[in-house]
This record gives sequence, C-alpha cells and structure tokens, in this order.
Amino acid sequence: MSRSLKKGPYLDEKLMKKVAKAIETKSTSAIKTWARASTITPEMVGMAFLVHNGRKFLEVFVDENKVGHKLGEFSPSKIFKGHGGKMAKNAK
Repeated sequence: MSRSLKKGPYLDEKLMKKVAKAIETKSTSAIKTWARASTITPEMVGMAFLVHNGRKFLEVFVDENKVGHKLGEFSPSKIFKGHGGKMAKNAK
C-alpha cells in the first residue's frame, strides 16, 4: 500500500539537510544514512549514498530511474542461500 497523497512522500529531515549541504558545497563524497524508508527525490540524482542494511553500509548511486523509489530497495538486507532439505543436499 502506498502512502497517502495528502501526506506526500516520506523524506527524512536529517537526510534532506545533508543533501542540501552537499548541493550547496558541490561535494562528491557519499552521504552516510540509516534512513532506508526515505523516498528518492529529483534533487538526489547524481549523488552517492551509503545506505545501512543492518550489518554494513552499501553504496547506492542515484540516477533518474531510481526517483520515486525508497533508498532501502537498493540495499538488500537479506541474502538468499537456497532452500534446505534432503533433496537440496542430494543435488549438491
């Protein structure tokens, strides 16, 4: 279910301050964030973010195709290692 149009997209305030500061200073370094639920806006295009996945920070470079998505979508937090069971062991 999507967020209400009346409320608008979720944007983390601290993250947006960091983005504004990076635009103002024309910084090219990656912005470190834990705000996985924050929506990617057009101002973020061309920037790099270090998004925390629960264990480490993964670099996410934002391009035009990612606008409107969440930052956490591009930093997977779970790793699929295959289905278990006797048949899986025999197949190996």
